[in-house]
Amino acid sequence: MTTLDLNHMNAFSKACRRSILEMLHTSQSGHPGGSLSALDFLAVLYTQRIGATHEPVVVSNGHISPGVYSVLAEMGAIDKEAVNRTFRQIGSKFEGHVTRHVAGVHFGTGPLGVGVSAASGFAMAEKLKGSDKRVFAVMGDGEAQEGQVHEMALFAAKEKLNNFTVFCDYNRVQLTDSLEATMPIDVAALFEAHGWDVLEIDGHDHAALLKAINHASDKPVMIVGQTIMGYGVPMMEQSGRNDKADWHGKAPSKDDIQAQLNTPELTLTAEELQSLEDFRSAVQFKPEANTFTATTTPMPNIKTGEAIEYAADVLTDCRSAYGQALLSLAKANQTVLAGTADLGGSVMTKFVKAELPAQHLEFGICEQNMVSVAGGLSFSGFTPFVSTFGAFMSSRAKDQARVNDINQTNVKMVSTHCGLSVGEDGPTHQAIDDMGSFLGMFHTMVAEPADPNHCDRIIRYMATHYGNCYVRMGRHKLPVLTKADGSILFDKNYEYTYGRTDVLREGSALTIVASGPMVIEAQNAVKEAGLDAEILIASSPKQFDEGLATSLKKTGKVLVVEDHNRKSGFASQVALYAAENGIALNQFKSIAVEEYQLSGKPAELYESAEIGAKSIEKALQAFA
Repeated sequence: MTTLDLNHMNAFSKACRRSILEMLHTSQSGHPGGSLSALDFLAVLYTQRIGATHEPVVVSNGHISPGVYSVLAEMGAIDKEAVNRTFRQIGSKFEGHVTRHVAGVHFGTGPLGVGVSAASGFAMAEKLKGSDKRVFAVMGDGEAQEGQVHEMALFAAKEKLNNFTVFCDYNRVQLTDSLEATMPIDVAALFEAHGWDVLEIDGHDHAALLKAINHASDKPVMIVGQTIMGYGVPMMEQSGRNDKADWHGKAPSKDDIQAQLNTPELTLTAEELQSLEDFRSAVQFKPEANTFTATTTPMPNIKTGEAIEYAADVLTDCRSAYGQALLSLAKANQTVLAGTADLGGSVMTKFVKAELPAQHLEFGICEQNMVSVAGGLSFSGFTPFVSTFGAFMSSRAKDQARVNDINQTNVKMVSTHCGLSVGEDGPTHQAIDDMGSFLGMFHTMVAEPADPNHCDRIIRYMATHYGNCYVRMGRHKLPVLTKADGSILFDKNYEYTYGRTDVLREGSALTIVASGPMVIEAQNAVKEAGLDAEILIASSPKQFDEGLATSLKKTGKVLVVEDHNRKSGFASQVALYAAENGIALNQFKSIAVEEYQLSGKPAELYESAEIGAKSIEKALQAFA
């Protein structure tokens, strides 16, 4: 739309400001200042464009939820009375930060920086689909201090996302003080330096806002809106004009709110009320409710591809098996994407890049942006696999993975160089607590393959079943695991299911629960010890099938072996599983990484950390 009814826009904005105050009257908590300063942009965007196009909008500064909800309510998308009455109340879907439980909210946000990255993922998806849809995002000025915002800005410019427009609410005030006093930042200069088309406008000028929203460019667009915190509410606006943080995260008293609602600036005339009613009837903006798909739900639209079977005499690494499985999946599904953070040759997404460059995304050394972009892509019909080293995925990008978990996205995080298997890279790269980073997430699966065939099947399962996942694997090469008769354990007929345990060798003296590269170490130890031990391969510390219970009940003794910290890995979870299932154990022992190690080859590090075959053999003496 290119024309603007300023009288209607003024009435719409005024009605929204009244709703914001009414929400705060109920909650007596929240963030009114930014909600009011960003409101004019949201009002123009929704009334003049989104109401007709239904294009994605992501509000990265999610604390301005009163502003977002007020606009959605005035558009007729959500129940105005309900949000004003229950905002921030127990049992209400109208949470303190924007959430996908509310129709019209494309991505739930809170931690600053995450939302703009997710929004760029939505924009990337539209580009990949050849769509002419635009994607919009909103952020705060202080938010530009977040490193992830810089990562996003680089990515959007590199990918030439000229369908992406971000509005920065430049009200010069942060939570505790002014922008100048807290951490000065020139948002316009920053984004211009990163290659964006930057527009600086009055963020309360409806006509200027509409022109900026419809601005066409061959670059991503940053609208820096000069605004006033608390704008439109007399008692708050004065503080905002003086760059005071009085109303950033504080609600006025109920009496003060009522007094403001009675001011001329916030009083709607009968004609204005009628114009708003007529508008809602005409626009009929009814966004569909967001879906929340349960983790592990099969996705029949994703083709599994043909499993790769590695012969018994093959020695290769799981990361190569991952790369080949991913290439197979990408060939079978144009919606399967591979992404990496400057490590394609190490994490083996290089195979997809070489054969299917259009399905490969290079993010640079920007792990946080990569994981959040993947969240946006996954809500746009794509199945993104993103890979880096375990130490980076589980620490630098944990916040982003957690927000994805809350949103119930479908992001496949696959990390290599995990555990002491990373070898000579040393302790900074030893991911020995990485699985623990995801144990507390409710919608993220965790898995670890024990050999290349196991890896192939796990990757194909994750691709064809909904939900976030973290798959970890080491760096060094592993032999193909075989049954007692010499046949391949994880052959082409093997079907992985999440949490599956597999018996490598049957026995009755004790159960050895091993994972990943520790499986072959355990097998070698048992062979040398000559003990009748049952070797059980566990694939996930978050979920076990009945195979674990059956083995523990049979032997009553268990040794857990892992290339990980026992406190947040398999040992703690096996103990919890036994306790919760009433399985009495006569003996319990675990072998795990107890301390950071120095550089060395994987085998040397395993022996140094006392988790290798010799150390396992020694530990078995206690069970003899």
